[in-house]
Amino acid sequence: MKKLETKNRSWREIIHEVIYEADTPEGKLFDIALLALILMSIILVMLESVKEVDDKYHETLYAFEWGVTILFSIEYVLRVISIKKPTKYIFSFYGLIDLLSTLPMYLSAIFIGSHSLVALRALRLLRVFRILKLSRFVGESNQLMKALNASKAKIGVFLYFVLIVCVILGTIMYLIEGADNGFTSIPRSIYWSIVTLTTVGYGDIAPQTPLGQFIASITVIIGYAIIAIPTGIVSSEMTKGKVNLNTQSCPNCGYEGHKDNAEFCYHCGSKLNM
Repeated sequence: MKKLETKNRSWREIIHEVIYEADTPEGKLFDIALLALILMSIILVMLESVKEVDDKYHETLYAFEWGVTILFSIEYVLRVISIKKPTKYIFSFYGLIDLLSTLPMYLSAIFIGSHSLVALRALRLLRVFRILKLSRFVGESNQLMKALNASKAKIGVFLYFVLIVCVILGTIMYLIEGADNGFTSIPRSIYWSIVTLTTVGYGDIAPQTPLGQFIASITVIIGYAIIAIPTGIVSSEMTKGKVNLNTQSCPNCGYEGHKDNAEFCYHCGSKLNM
């Protein structure tokens, strides 16, 4: 029965399922191969930036890069033709990333002086996020996004509170330490309070007086306590509920994020590949 269903499906539906989804063995294999290709491309970009390596192996690296670019071009064309509404993919975030990370090689071959655009190939690294949509990660990633969205008001209030604390601490340190110890203005002192409160501690400005050092110690302790608050806010939202989603992509509009038992697209109503 399954073989009969596969035979009745069009070549476009088969390509769409392999390229856009990761629930089938073919789709997983495609994603793994694409991940290897992306990592190889990034390594090539990094090696080209090392002058000694580029001088010695320039022709080899250039040939490999053209091979990678051609494979990415074929993949891009397949993504466009396998969806019924190509503009949905072309003007999507990942569609633009795919295009911008592929075009520079062609532009560098056509136009003189456009070789600097080749660095845009590093944008291919962003495509890793699309590949890591394997079924066991989809639910967790969507749950995290929903938790962050539900927590934005609380996090906004929290950041406003932190900003007030930084302004107060910066002003106090400006009055205590003064310009002689590097706290030349209130904005510079606020910069110190932000760096100290986040426990980064660059060390370019440091309090010299005993009272200033005492306040700095208190600031660091407050910083450790503050760091844990956003984590608690998001974690509480994540425990409120979880929905199991799959990697199915609508062959009509490209919409993703459907439930495991979904038969039709939530966005356009088209039937999904089952």
